[in-house]
Amino acid sequence: MKSDLPLPDDWKRLVEAARDVRCHAYAPYSSYSVGAALRTADGRVFTGCNVENASYGLTICAERVAMCSAVAAGAPGPLVLCVSVTGPPTPCGSCRQFLNEFNSDLCIVLDDNTSDCPPECVVLKDLLPRAFS
Repeated sequence: MKSDLPLPDDWKRLVEAARDVRCHAYAPYSSYSVGAALRTADGRVFTGCNVENASYGLTICAERVAMCSAVAAGAPGPLVLCVSVTGPPTPCGSCRQFLNEFNSDLCIVLDDNTSDCPPECVVLKDLLPRAFS
């Protein structure tokens, strides 16, 4: 899915934050490191990286770590989330549903950190039609 949505003004700051935190990912099983940076309505940025577990179901995705950090800090509504990976990025189904709980109109910046092209911007509800609500 290619989007015509413009990138948010602060996309470079979010990409940099997501790429930086990606370096802290704990991914000994998949070797697939993910970084996420979430901007909330008050302008704060919360980051997260994936943390794997030998019991794969207990793995925590970067997107959820960033959102939980924002919730724990009492931050108001999430507006933009950047996901940075090596290769074509997209949040998994569990993350899509989790994020939908907070903002179905969330702008998601998809950053392939190996590409020279600017990231793509999509809206969460386009990635998750017929979400549980």
